[in-house]
Amino acid sequence: MKQSSSAPLAVFRIAFGLMLCISILRFWLNNWIEELYIKPHIFFSYYGFDWIKPIGTSTYLLFFICGLSALLVAMGWKYRISIITLFLSFTYIELMDKTTYLNHYYFVSLTCLVMIFLPANVCFSADAWKNREILADKVPAWTVDILKLLLATVYIYAGLAKLNSDWLLNAMPLKFWLPTKNDLPVIGPLLSTAWIPYVFSWFGAAYDLTIVFFLSYRKTRLFAYVTVIVFHGLTALLFQIGMFPYVMIVATLIFFSADFHQKLINKIGKMLKLGHSFTAPNKSFNYTPATNRVILTIFSVLIVVQLLVPFRYLLYPGELFWTEEGYRFSWRVMLMEKNGYATFYVHDSASDKKVIVNNYEFLTPLQEKMMSTQTDMILQYAHFLKNHYVALGFKNPKVFADVFVTLNGRKNAQFIDPHVDLATQEDSFKHKNWILPFNDTIKGF
Repeated sequence: MKQSSSAPLAVFRIAFGLMLCISILRFWLNNWIEELYIKPHIFFSYYGFDWIKPIGTSTYLLFFICGLSALLVAMGWKYRISIITLFLSFTYIELMDKTTYLNHYYFVSLTCLVMIFLPANVCFSADAWKNREILADKVPAWTVDILKLLLATVYIYAGLAKLNSDWLLNAMPLKFWLPTKNDLPVIGPLLSTAWIPYVFSWFGAAYDLTIVFFLSYRKTRLFAYVTVIVFHGLTALLFQIGMFPYVMIVATLIFFSADFHQKLINKIGKMLKLGHSFTAPNKSFNYTPATNRVILTIFSVLIVVQLLVPFRYLLYPGELFWTEEGYRFSWRVMLMEKNGYATFYVHDSASDKKVIVNNYEFLTPLQEKMMSTQTDMILQYAHFLKNHYVALGFKNPKVFADVFVTLNGRKNAQFIDPHVDLATQEDSFKHKNWILPFNDTIKGF
């Protein structure tokens, strides 16, 4: 079986672990744990994961465990236990409330899952320092290639998602977003010009579709990586999308040659006086044939699933950006400016009493904003209201909603059927036939 240097795995492990540790620390310092996972009265769970809930003030302990495990992964200390703990704790945090859903959280969970099966601790790790028997400078080539393939999936699907008429022909939603940053020094005034959103839109699509190929080719790699830094640096400056740009900047180093990673490890090792025999051991790591087959089978299934999931929207009628059925977990990044306003009515069938719900009595501003444009969250909120008013003495309460949504600059339009009692509707993967039609066409992927 083809072998490859273990140095890229070690550098990826260190950089990835440190980025996640910083991300968790950032949540802590900004008091987002309290604001997002402790203060809210209700939480919007993912379908099938209703049992995953925030755990009160113990949520701080969960974040501590996640941050600590990320640091231990970076160090390569008790690697297998640390990466499993990181995967479980981070994924639990991700699944607690879909109000905070971001594509890059999903990417982090997938990467952690993949890394559980990789020998990322056989080079430049605390485990290898304690047990020199596991030291190796060669690993199966596919252990590095699987990370490249995962990154390629993220980029290429993000690029395909941009091949739509709103993004390319109307420069939406960048036409809305970029002028709001006109107070930035140097580039601010430029962002208000009419043609800049189109340049950003077309460049963004081209970048996502081609960057992996340019990174994979030695002669264009350095230029491509400079483009990675500029592209993600700009997205970090212009948009509030957390640590994702920085995660991608360090993750794409995996495309650099083995010599590059080995030189990096040698320099760090020299600074720490670790010795050449530790930083560049002359030994190979191999799985047993049975283990190799099992892991490759698991990865094959995982990759096939990732290739198919973004196309599941084709199973639903209607415009994807409007219904969002099949939208999540498909690497569709920053494609919409979608705002809504939802008014809920609760009707007591026995007394004919009607109540207009004050959403802010139950929801945070972020939850209210996200709920008002996403039908599964609207349905969950309606069921919460039903149970709440049953507890107040209502008999078989009915829940109706007037929801108006604007998508990428279009006029407000009614989003769901206001005559449907949402309390009687059940959540599932089936199409929600109470979503009203979208009176326009967005062409593309």
